[in-house]
Amino acid sequence: MLIIKQQQGISLPNRNLGGDAKRQHSHSRSTSDLSEPSTPRNLEDFRKNAVLYTHIIAFTLFELETITKSFRSDYILGEGGFGTVYKGYIDENVRVGLKSLPVAVKVLNKEGLQGHREWLTEVNFLGQLRHPNLVKLIGYCCEDDHRLLVYEFMFRGSLENHLFRKATIPLSWATRMMIALGAAKGLAFLHNAERPVIYRDFKTSNILLDSDYTAKLSDFGLAKAGPQGDETHVSTRVMGTYGYAAPEYVMTGHLTARSDVYSFGVVLLELLTGRKSVDKTRPSKEQNLVDWARPKLNDKRKMLQIIDPRLDNQYSVRAAQKACSLAYYCLSQNPKARPLMSDVVETLEPLQSSGGSANETSSTGSGVRFAMGRVPDYRTHHRYAGSLGAAAGCRSPNPNCSPGAPAACRVR
Repeated sequence: MLIIKQQQGISLPNRNLGGDAKRQHSHSRSTSDLSEPSTPRNLEDFRKNAVLYTHIIAFTLFELETITKSFRSDYILGEGGFGTVYKGYIDENVRVGLKSLPVAVKVLNKEGLQGHREWLTEVNFLGQLRHPNLVKLIGYCCEDDHRLLVYEFMFRGSLENHLFRKATIPLSWATRMMIALGAAKGLAFLHNAERPVIYRDFKTSNILLDSDYTAKLSDFGLAKAGPQGDETHVSTRVMGTYGYAAPEYVMTGHLTARSDVYSFGVVLLELLTGRKSVDKTRPSKEQNLVDWARPKLNDKRKMLQIIDPRLDNQYSVRAAQKACSLAYYCLSQNPKARPLMSDVVETLEPLQSSGGSANETSSTGSGVRFAMGRVPDYRTHHRYAGSLGAAAGCRSPNPNCSPGAPAACRVR
């Protein structure tokens, strides 16, 4: 059964954690997978897992009310399927020992099961996985029927806003390639985790940028544990965003890490062209970005014609050709023909430079080299070295989540 919603069908406001996300509309999104075997299915399972997440703070609802000024409307950063995201600030006035830090607080919409299931999934994955290119989960709240998540605040908001909001200054070529590399490293880390993780919802609205334009993947509500051993894929209901999901996944429900690679190819194409993956305002033959652009990506004469004109030719032609060739392979209809994310990282690294030009002496030559070696040795960290302070243990006020006494507060 197809659960993918069309990008332009139902307009949901963005759930970004960043400063420029306020009330911005984003791509539509499905409900979560209720048969997810890799995440805690209930609070009892969550309670068993939560004791392992020693770097995550179990906040009280009163504390989160305090840092968001009782969830004031002018503190709202965005709204979406999960609920509402508010800005906030934690410090020792909230709890002794906390490091001063701006945060984004995501509040579960109590209507329906989507938010609760995704809340469990996010805490489970981000409670175990730490990497510079994943948004950091700082804490959570589980009191009565309240479910909240607390993330690091991403000052520059989403990549979607920077690419497609008319009022923003166009991203330079160098910045675009840096963002592509950072996002690729995040996916490579997930795919190489002790139990591989398939992100399943890779798109521009889920790539957030810090003050230095470092890309970080956010919103793990649809993430799923990947195949193990002799398994070739994970069978699941099809979910994601129309325009980004791999065609074989849409057709069969067979999910692999190469499904993420296809989605990465779509985002790379958006970075190269400055166009949305689906844009109903364009002529019919140009509405689906992949259908329109992919045939041009392996044609040296045509590929430069689709590069975002806002770049004003401020890029190396050779670098553009390599990036276009990479996108072409990522978007292959045959998933086995797509590179691994480790190969993508290796291909993008020579394209990094402050001046926006390619490293002309790179061993990749005129084409794109896909190394056959394993993913770089990114490791899954079960402990976070950068402690938030003595009070940063996983102590919950809710006995349904982890030991402690409940506190009665209501989201206003």
